[in-house]
Amino acid sequence: MGLFFLGQATAVQGFNRMTLKLLMDQHVPRAITNGLRARGVDVLTAYEDGSGELGDPELLDRASELGRVLFTQDDDFLTEAAERLQSGQAFYGIIYAHQLRVSIGKCIEDLELIVKVGEPEDLNNTVKYLPL
Repeated sequence: MGLFFLGQATAVQGFNRMTLKLLMDQHVPRAITNGLRARGVDVLTAYEDGSGELGDPELLDRASELGRVLFTQDDDFLTEAAERLQSGQAFYGIIYAHQLRVSIGKCIEDLELIVKVGEPEDLNNTVKYLPL
């Protein structure tokens, strides 16, 4: 069993797997993607996937098709999620961070934590807001 650290003070025994994968919206700064990859997080950008030109509903659908949680800093996805929740249309999950209220470093730290300790069902049909 592996050992990793959450933040700087808490060691958790036995959690060396990552259960969540991320799809990064095309507007997410590259520094966040690179920082997560440096920490071993499974990240795919919309650009790399070829879905960078899709509209918001289609990109959210694509994330669900790929089995990935969508990370975005675009508040239009909050409206899309609310509409889907109201209509009963499922989606894999969204993590949202306002680009002026959450630093790049804090995004990386919080996303790493969510990916390493979260379960897919924790985010199904939900929006998780950063900072935690």
